[in-house]
Amino acid sequence: MSILEAPGTARGQAPQVGSVIGGEKRAKRRQKRLPASKHLRDNRTAYLMIAPMVILLSIFVIWPLLYAFYLSGFEISFYQDPVFVGAQFYQYVLEDPRFWHSIGVGLAFAAMVVPTGMVISLLIASFIKTLSAKLAGFMKTTIYVPAVVSTVVASVLFLFIYQDQGLANWFLSLLNAGPIAWLNDPAVALPAIAVPAIWLGLGITTLIMLAGLLDIPTSYYESAELDGANFLQRTWYITLPLLKNILLYLFVTGFVAALQVLDLPLVMTNGGPVNSTLVPNLFIFNAFRDGTPYSTSFSLTAALLLFAVIGSISVLVFKLINSDKAVDG
Repeated sequence: MSILEAPGTARGQAPQVGSVIGGEKRAKRRQKRLPASKHLRDNRTAYLMIAPMVILLSIFVIWPLLYAFYLSGFEISFYQDPVFVGAQFYQYVLEDPRFWHSIGVGLAFAAMVVPTGMVISLLIASFIKTLSAKLAGFMKTTIYVPAVVSTVVASVLFLFIYQDQGLANWFLSLLNAGPIAWLNDPAVALPAIAVPAIWLGLGITTLIMLAGLLDIPTSYYESAELDGANFLQRTWYITLPLLKNILLYLFVTGFVAALQVLDLPLVMTNGGPVNSTLVPNLFIFNAFRDGTPYSTSFSLTAALLLFAVIGSISVLVFKLINSDKAVDG
């Protein structure tokens, strides 16, 4: 058969133009269907991979949250049937000055803990980056130790440090200062609680910072040094812009965690003195154990309003600080 003859035709018989054109169209349609079917297969694989997490998230997060919003419209009592009251408890919580005071205390606590912890972590991570592999491994292990310490254990430890004859006042005595009633003075009680909070979060924050620093190409710093840039200039123009995404992540997650702190003020001061350390979760906890017939509904509504406050702050931060792609992406 000649190469000019179409397949499926007899020798010496001219091929039909329609069959040739139809075959070409079918081949083009098959070629178009292949990428689409591959795309569908990729999507199906992705959906199957995320399905377990979506199911767990729906069961343990989304459904309880929706059910909590539903229950917040009822007067819940252990002794009587629930009674629908609409948004009555939202009004009660919003009109309670203790709730807004706890929000202010929580924001002040987060403002002390998060920026300070990030600055200290960045300095420690920059120092570890300059060490040899052996010393860097030792420093990373050492700095991570607070992360495995229980919050209650850390609270008791700092209770001893802040005693009248404790370690903190002993250091002040070396400077001919003090003693200070660290946990009994409203002016210093909240900063005193912020110190163990910074210490507990230092390990994870430092390691995340170190991973981001190691991801920055060293050629950027070498070029800046050749141009005469000092350490502060390299940090301001190279390190901070390239760590923008990591700094944003640490800031948002740290701020949310600081607003939800409970163990430290509960163990160390129980919200005192004069409610100077009454953070939002401690206010909700105290409202729940208040013993009034409808304390459950009040504390549930306060928790949902705190959820709204934290969500609004997170959205605001993401709007003000836009995230960028990775350097090499």
